[in-house]
Amino acid sequence: MKKALALVMAGVMALSLVACGGGSTSGSTSTAASAGSTGGSTAASTASGDATQITLWTYPIGSWKDAETVDGFIAKFNEQYPDIQVKVEYLDYTNGDDKVTTSIEAGTTPDIIFEGPERLVSNWGAKGLMVDLSDLWTEEATADISQTSEAVVNACKGSDGVYYEYPLCMTAHNMAINYELFEETGALQYIDQETRTWTTDNFVKALETLRDSGKVITPAIVYCGGQGGDQGTRALVNNLYSGTYTNADHTAYTANSAENVKALELLQQLANDGALTFDPAAQASDELQNFANGAAAMTFCWNASNEASYASQVSFTPYAMNFPTDDGSVELCGGIWGFGIFDNGDPAKIEAAKTFIKFICDDATQGPASVQATGFFPVRASFGNVYAGTADEERMGTFQSFLPNMGDYYNVIGGWTEQRTAWWNMLQEVGRGDDVQAAADKFVETSNNAINAAG
Repeated sequence: MKKALALVMAGVMALSLVACGGGSTSGSTSTAASAGSTGGSTAASTASGDATQITLWTYPIGSWKDAETVDGFIAKFNEQYPDIQVKVEYLDYTNGDDKVTTSIEAGTTPDIIFEGPERLVSNWGAKGLMVDLSDLWTEEATADISQTSEAVVNACKGSDGVYYEYPLCMTAHNMAINYELFEETGALQYIDQETRTWTTDNFVKALETLRDSGKVITPAIVYCGGQGGDQGTRALVNNLYSGTYTNADHTAYTANSAENVKALELLQQLANDGALTFDPAAQASDELQNFANGAAAMTFCWNASNEASYASQVSFTPYAMNFPTDDGSVELCGGIWGFGIFDNGDPAKIEAAKTFIKFICDDATQGPASVQATGFFPVRASFGNVYAGTADEERMGTFQSFLPNMGDYYNVIGGWTEQRTAWWNMLQEVGRGDDVQAAADKFVETSNNAINAAG
């Protein structure tokens, strides 16, 4: 095994850390427009003479935060559609949401916005602000995306059955172990290297083996100092005994089920036994740094982006793994990113926006390039490994192999912001020895009340 990882493409983004990521400064813009008016045009709009002018706002998703990259894509688009002008504004995750909210209140929303279902579907789509994109979801496109993940298809449509997002890329968040440390201590015997899976029982045995070896400060850290990287702790708890985070139709939280309480009780007992640590001051970025430094034997917040980010720091092999589960059926948390269109009442602009989205997402040449710029993976199975032929082919292929294990995309449930705070508060209570059932019940009550309040 290699002792260190090579640095990878600069376009890989830190968004996969969820709340640990950064971004570009909101407000910077660029415009790529055609000079001619021949061929490939859509219906004309009075917005810009004979041309249709549309605006794209993009959150910092990989290299989609870089004007040079995006302008290059728009130039390719204008080769086929010279009569559609695209003006771009770059958002960040610090004040991007506030900027969108202000534009909604002022009636100045962009035509296209690039982000995920939590915003496009569950927020703005549910409020009736977005265009129905069902016509983009052709039979061919739906079949192609479904082959990768049915969860992606379901996440892009609202409770009313309307598609408010057309997806470009996705990822499945996983965990990782310090391979050499596992090998040295004898804990490697508890993982299946062919499938990168392990059972709940073997996960416990590995933690105990690492603890008893005296070769690591802590085998694992359950970080609960904030919402950063909470997809990792949620996946850990849900997989240990096949629990669910919400019900099937995403109308209620179910984290206080018998299965989840059993998992939380196990983690509490392991902490009492010194086999892992609950850290009420740590977020995922802190846990990742401990992993990179060799102070923790594993991380619950891993993906291709984080591997790239920490490649220059580690002196061991971070070995990507599925979360442990009792029944062999792993369900990973995922991320989905795509495009939505705000309904600004201009049919020509809506048609032009759809034309742009189809080119960026579906074109046989541009589609894979658009995905590669995100640092994630295509939702279209037909695109295969978009990193083929690059120095990153093998590494990214490993992470792409986790995609079929992506579980229900429950992030579209209501009360999402409130539950994220309630979750890490609950983990702190479990970590300090409080009654697990009572803590889980309080979490569910708080989160479900947030759904009702929003309704």
